[in-house]
Amino acid sequence: DMLQHSRLETLVFVRVISELEVNGVCLLLSCHAKTLLSLEFIHCQLYPAAMDKVCSSLCQPGSQNYKIQSFSIKSSRIVESKSLTTSAGLLNFLSYAKSLQLLSFNDAKMQPSFAKMIIHTLLESSSGLQTLDLSENNLAGWRSTVDRSSTSFSSALKSNTSLSSLTVLNLRGNNLQEGDMEVVCNILAKMSNLRSLDISDNPITDEGIRYLIPFFELALQRGNPIRKLRAENCDLSSIGVTKLLECLAPINKPLDMLSIADNHLGSSVAATLVKFLGSHVRELNVEDIGLGPIGFQILEEALPRKVNLSHINISKNRGGMGTAHFVSRLILQAPNLISVNAGSNLLPPESLEVICNALKQTTCNLTRLDLMGNLQLSSTIFPAVFEFKKRGKPILLVPSQQGSCAPYDADP
Repeated sequence: DMLQHSRLETLVFVRVISELEVNGVCLLLSCHAKTLLSLEFIHCQLYPAAMDKVCSSLCQPGSQNYKIQSFSIKSSRIVESKSLTTSAGLLNFLSYAKSLQLLSFNDAKMQPSFAKMIIHTLLESSSGLQTLDLSENNLAGWRSTVDRSSTSFSSALKSNTSLSSLTVLNLRGNNLQEGDMEVVCNILAKMSNLRSLDISDNPITDEGIRYLIPFFELALQRGNPIRKLRAENCDLSSIGVTKLLECLAPINKPLDMLSIADNHLGSSVAATLVKFLGSHVRELNVEDIGLGPIGFQILEEALPRKVNLSHINISKNRGGMGTAHFVSRLILQAPNLISVNAGSNLLPPESLEVICNALKQTTCNLTRLDLMGNLQLSSTIFPAVFEFKKRGKPILLVPSQQGSCAPYDADP
């Protein structure tokens, strides 16, 4: 009774499984359809019949008007394992929910055909959606699914329909293969204002990146280039990443963020990477890409005089003393630098003196320099690390004792 007379704007449901629980959810939704702005389901079982009821309950009485702005389904099942049936109520909701800004199907056990139908519906309805999250599903074989059975979907991709309002797309962890990226890029072409793209944890390889490059070039021509790109753990090589960086370099304004972490690139990528460091990116994540001492030496020697970086993660690259020399040079030449993660880089004890000498020579904005995971470092042996503070907090994060952190080991 108390909930029936309140004006709820946000509801989160956890472990809704039985028909009785679904009916209870629908009753509550019906009571608050006029005020509800955000709805989230976590660890639920919402097969088509249940989803139809839920979406019907969201509709305001006597109309097809939905006020809801955020709709999320996380770690839940929305399609029965032996059926490809999609909830008609859900598709209707997506067609008419003109206020919807965020749509998330994270780990919803989604198959390629279901994802295709979601995208098709959003395209056909000229949705005003801003954020779309389809992460942690299994969309492998998306291209073959589209090729076999989707004349209407292919027509939608060739028509003037668009998702021009969309600015954020998350496709992380979908097991997308290199061939699937051809379909992805056709979809991206419909997103003329896309600013943030996450394709991490998909084995797309260099061939997949090759499909993406025309989209980045088109976005640049439109004057709406990508601002944030995550391509972590995508089975990329230095060749593919070099082509990617060369494609992104002409963008006038620096990227807000670029992550190519967890790809085995080796030291050969350093020459292209250091050119990119100068004025093309504010936040860079190159964790565990295999730079090694040679890679860090190249970065240090070729580092531009002024670097616009604010944040950088160079951890787990086994750079040894080369990491320390690069970090010290970066501190001196990046006046806007705020944070550096150089953890687990096999730094020797003498590296602390090199880094501290650089800190003494500048009044930069650095607030955090993470050196954890380097087993030979210790604040006990080199207490001078505590001299450097920002707003009363230590800048340097160093193990209290040698060997006090678990070592990083890239070997299987």
